[in-house]
Amino acid sequence: MKFLLTIFSILFFLFSATAARILIPMDLAQPNHMKAYGIAYWALKQSVEVDWLLNYRGGSFSTPYAKAIEDECKIRGVGYEVIADGQYTSMLSEIANPETNMDVVKLEKAPKIAVYSPKGKLPWDDAVTLVLTYAEIPYDIIYDDEILDGKLIMYDWLHLHHEDFTGQYGKFFASFGQTEWYKAQVHELEDIAKRRGFAKVSQLKLAVAQAIKNYVFGGGFMFAMCSATDSYDIALAAEHTDICDVMYDHDPQDPKAQSKLEFDKCFAFENFHLITNPYEYEYSDIDAQYGRQVPKDLDYFTLFDFSAKWDPVPTMLTQNHTKTVKGFLGQTTAFKKQFVKSSVLVMGQNKTYNEARYIHGEYGKGMWTFYGGHDPEDYQHLVGDPPTNLDLHPNSPGYRLILNNVLFPAARKKKQKT
Repeated sequence: MKFLLTIFSILFFLFSATAARILIPMDLAQPNHMKAYGIAYWALKQSVEVDWLLNYRGGSFSTPYAKAIEDECKIRGVGYEVIADGQYTSMLSEIANPETNMDVVKLEKAPKIAVYSPKGKLPWDDAVTLVLTYAEIPYDIIYDDEILDGKLIMYDWLHLHHEDFTGQYGKFFASFGQTEWYKAQVHELEDIAKRRGFAKVSQLKLAVAQAIKNYVFGGGFMFAMCSATDSYDIALAAEHTDICDVMYDHDPQDPKAQSKLEFDKCFAFENFHLITNPYEYEYSDIDAQYGRQVPKDLDYFTLFDFSAKWDPVPTMLTQNHTKTVKGFLGQTTAFKKQFVKSSVLVMGQNKTYNEARYIHGEYGKGMWTFYGGHDPEDYQHLVGDPPTNLDLHPNSPGYRLILNNVLFPAARKKKQKT
């Protein structure tokens, strides 16, 4: 009898384990939103399918119960709940109700992630690499050589680090042209350009930008922040003209460059005007920081509400525990809405000041997202400032937007509703 009771207890435990779910809430009950994304990614790496519950308690995650996942939540300080299978079924019924703005997206495979960044150390950090490291999500660093060698095809998701695709070195010449790090950057990029057969760094960067464009067209996901957003589009638009002055490429810029811009080649922007002064720390009037007069206490942007059942992509990208996100500055802070193409989806904006902060679009089989600003938890991050300590910001809504994009490629592809 004792033996039978033992067998029954084991079977009951096994049945209970398989009939239970782990729910990782992403509302205000979650003590560490950043590491919660890392748990979802970790589960995918273990070949466990993850349900992303769009608009349910802030965009929660759920997995089949496994002690290893529960243990990982405990180790990383992530809040979770163990719920019965029947309870989860009721939850799914609530989400499926046509009257609710919720849906379930299946995450099936951990995306392979690349960060486009120079190998050498520069005097600024990058919010994406900071949060990937904090969330314990692995990534590879690649740069111009890897992209020109065709290695982008190995990756599902590409982040463009703080970068200047126009070949003007961030237009830092006036303020940092005599510093060792600036000279080292110029030397490194000129060396790469020469080695790859380009006469100028601007030509090298254009080739890289076009390779990334082809990657997106073929089905890749590209995410960019700060100066990697507008400088990318400007480089594409300036394919057939020279916008760099002598201190950047050793010959004068084309005085008719503005009239030669090809806006149809851009992902996001059109009808913008170049800032041709080589000593001015700005590429164009796309950046809302150019002439910006937004008081810090009013510097917020609002995330749009999208239909989870009909517009799953922007819904995934805007999952958060709040719709109001505090603003933050960058070399490119935000985008003036008058220069954003009508085909582009604005997902976050400061309506009072006509700024788009978070935008998205499709190109070919792939998608791209631009996010203005440098660091969501450092309002005015200056060159040389120390990196943000994310232990102090485990519930940052601004950083959550980055991680939404990281998990986005893991979603099961399904035919869009029309």
